[in-house]
Amino acid sequence: MLEVRDLRVRYGKHVALEGVSLKVGAGQMVAILGANGAGKSSLLNAIAGRIPTQGGDIAFEGQSLADVPTHALVERGIAIVPEGRGIFPALTVADNLSLGAIPERARASADGMRADVFELFPRLAERRAQIAGTMSGGEQQMVAIGRALMSAPKLLLLDEPSLGLAPIVAKEVFAALKRIRDTGLTVLVVEQNARATLALADFAYLVEAGRVTGSGPAAELRSDPAVVRAFLGGAMASET
Repeated sequence: MLEVRDLRVRYGKHVALEGVSLKVGAGQMVAILGANGAGKSSLLNAIAGRIPTQGGDIAFEGQSLADVPTHALVERGIAIVPEGRGIFPALTVADNLSLGAIPERARASADGMRADVFELFPRLAERRAQIAGTMSGGEQQMVAIGRALMSAPKLLLLDEPSLGLAPIVAKEVFAALKRIRDTGLTVLVVEQNARATLALADFAYLVEAGRVTGSGPAAELRSDPAVVRAFLGGAMASET
């Protein structure tokens, strides 16, 4: 579904990505793991058209996205939940979700998608009239994921969905991601919680200093001693 080839991104003289290539198959959940500053968010933002690239190509369903404007990517079926969530804090939960269904491809299925979001996150159904900015960080993350799902995406990009959340709330978010994965939706997720992410993902890429330094099936990486030392705190992984 998604193929990134030799991608390069720079901010002035700073090299964020250099020669990054990866593939995401339809129905897969693929993880991007790496330390702060490794280039993970730059990779996701480049795929979503949020930042310019200086080389390489991004193809979605076999077609290059090089000349596709950012707003058109949503119509193509790409949705991103950015780091920091990016919700509209002055609007209600219901209004935030409705804004996710603005793309023409999503309008006909808006009611069904809203029902699916409320089933995925029952708390949002209970608080649909609440102003989103008054909610907890975990609840706001649920709103952000729900809004992205309202666009009826083919590919969901998630940037650090558990960042800044209390462990019990992060566990709830990961449980929701498992249910999303089980629907067959294609997901590319950037996460620092390697243990929980590798327990969910089908495949993972390791990124260091703007380059892919390793990749493989998530189940194999979870038992790789080098990955355990670098990403799992030196202890063998166990499912969350």
